[in-house]
Amino acid sequence: MQRAEMQNPTIVVITDRNDLDGQLFQTFVDARSLLKEIPQQAEDREQLRTLLAGRPSGGIIFTTVQKFSPEKDKDQFPCLTERTNIVVIADEAHRSQYGFRAVLDKKSGKYKYGFAKHLRDALPYATFVGFTGTPVETDDKDTRAVFGDYVSIYDIQDAVDDGATVPIYYESRLARLDINQAQIEQLSEQVEEIFEDEENIALREAAKTKWAALEKLVGAKPRIKQVAADIVQHFDARNAAVEGKGMIVTMSREICVHLYNAIVSLRPQWHSPDPVQGAIKIIMTGSAADTELMRPHIYSAATKKQLEKRFKHPKDPLKLVIVRDMWLTGFDVPCLHTMYIDKPMRDHNLMQAIARVNRVFRDKEGGLVVDYIGIAAELRRALKIYTDSRGKGQPTLDTAEALAKLKELMEIARSLLHGFDYAAYRIQATTLLLPAANFVLGLEDGKKRWADVVLAITKAFSLCGTLDDAITLREEIAFFQAIKSVIAKATETDKKLSEDHKHAVLRQILDNAVVAEGVEDVFKLAGLERPDIGILSDGLLEEVRNLPQRNFAVELLQKLLNDEIKSRSRANVILEKKFSDRLQEALNRYRSRAIESSQVIEELIQMAKEFREAAKRGEHLGLNESELAFYDALTDNESAVRELGDEILKKIAHELTEKLRHSTTVDWQKRESVRARLRNLVRITLRRYKYPPDRQEEAIRLVLEQAERLSDQWTK
Repeated sequence: MQRAEMQNPTIVVITDRNDLDGQLFQTFVDARSLLKEIPQQAEDREQLRTLLAGRPSGGIIFTTVQKFSPEKDKDQFPCLTERTNIVVIADEAHRSQYGFRAVLDKKSGKYKYGFAKHLRDALPYATFVGFTGTPVETDDKDTRAVFGDYVSIYDIQDAVDDGATVPIYYESRLARLDINQAQIEQLSEQVEEIFEDEENIALREAAKTKWAALEKLVGAKPRIKQVAADIVQHFDARNAAVEGKGMIVTMSREICVHLYNAIVSLRPQWHSPDPVQGAIKIIMTGSAADTELMRPHIYSAATKKQLEKRFKHPKDPLKLVIVRDMWLTGFDVPCLHTMYIDKPMRDHNLMQAIARVNRVFRDKEGGLVVDYIGIAAELRRALKIYTDSRGKGQPTLDTAEALAKLKELMEIARSLLHGFDYAAYRIQATTLLLPAANFVLGLEDGKKRWADVVLAITKAFSLCGTLDDAITLREEIAFFQAIKSVIAKATETDKKLSEDHKHAVLRQILDNAVVAEGVEDVFKLAGLERPDIGILSDGLLEEVRNLPQRNFAVELLQKLLNDEIKSRSRANVILEKKFSDRLQEALNRYRSRAIESSQVIEELIQMAKEFREAAKRGEHLGLNESELAFYDALTDNESAVRELGDEILKKIAHELTEKLRHSTTVDWQKRESVRARLRNLVRITLRRYKYPPDRQEEAIRLVLEQAERLSDQWTK
């Protein structure tokens, strides 16, 4: 702030929650002597405008992004200042910063935008800096695409090394469930009866999966009792070793209450109706429609603040809280040492949640995440997303590449509307929507083709929506999305049963069908120490090697290796096939008693180490993930390796990657004309480099198969 080139800037600190805004503001106020500024907090939109519009320089202003919303009947937030010496700092930058695309309000016929767009309208020449512990890098949200590449990285390992946080450990205590075959059939029949009026098979299957396999299964009474008993036993043991507090994360408010009741039936002394008493509480939102079951656990904002203070105080008797969504982000409790997860979570939401237990506190050596639902794969995936973003190389998807893809996809959408005049979409959108939807439905497979291209457009725009060329497309994209929405609603069938009725019937079915078989800690059964988050480490492999239960060790290694192959070689045909075949061949020999368990264990351990190294080869060869996949397809031919050598093959792989990346389009795999053109492109490239003809056709087949694996990434 004091450097001359900054021109005495105004700092605007943005969050998306009032409580976080208050916390940060107070932190800066406490440091005002160091800052040599007295921070100011905008109480409402009018004060925000006053603080920004009339200030030539200097100042630190705190506000929430929601205050950058237009007045009623206004489409756009006004420009508050065109100054360039404004720095906007967005905390928790992975949230609330992707609202650039237009959405057509079909009632008013107006286009509406998110807060992120209004913020940039208000401060068009400001510099934007994002702070986040969990950057998002998904198909339609990319933190770096919005804020630019990393300026500074302080990751999990840095924090542990510096003593700023403690390591997080993972413990699996999966609640195993069993439904016998007769009840499976009965369940299937009853669910079919519920959804038999829905003609869309995909929706019917999704509904069954959603309710039967997730919330209703997890909340079945026998399972709740089993999990409650295990949590009580586990938390008692945990607190005996390390005094601290625990948090239980569940799928729904209803499950929160049922689990609470099951726990206090085992520990009546933990319960108290008084908010200032009791060892366990539920923290959740409430509404006027809440049932008698819920009401005793719904608290006012002031009472929640009181409970928050109780939970944060190490000596307060409140030791355990049950939550669904609250207190999982931006909530700092150093004495919290254990999180029990009984809710499917993924990506940055999972990383944010488990970070609640990594705060330094007295003799706390580490936080513990206890898994009752099977989040290990998502934990590895979330951690990989986090560690992959250490700043090596280019962003996952460069905004310029996303813009080029967006323009290409827009042309595809426009070509689908060829013959339909929608030039007046900016002023007559609501009038044009139904005719446009009708036109699309008249095309061969029009519904799917339109849905696919609009989805791809939405994802591409989300990654480059801040670029000028993309901004000019906003309203046309919103019109395309509105057509898709009209088609979707028009083709849905009416449902005879209300959603509440369906839920009630499914709950009754599942409560009768589910039988809890005990809670299983897989690593404890194996006699292993709980592993720190990570897979196929040398330490874990050595522990498995030394297991006395040899057959179990084989099965455990098979699972670990299988999961690793699937997750890390999904985009590499050759690597996946090579190690999958090796794994299956070794297991076949073991199961036919051709080799002993000790031999297959050594083979699998060696295979795991080789796979780990194989996945890293790209770094040594100077190839990215896509290039390495094509390189592997080309080197599957021994004569090619012998005659051409590594450097030529790497050059071919690089060239094929570039050509195919820019030649593939949405659904190209289904269009034989495009496949033929790409096949010819590959053939010409291989001939130009004198690729050996004996396996050339096989190489072309492998390259195209590899392109199919990668094309989904390329066309997003």
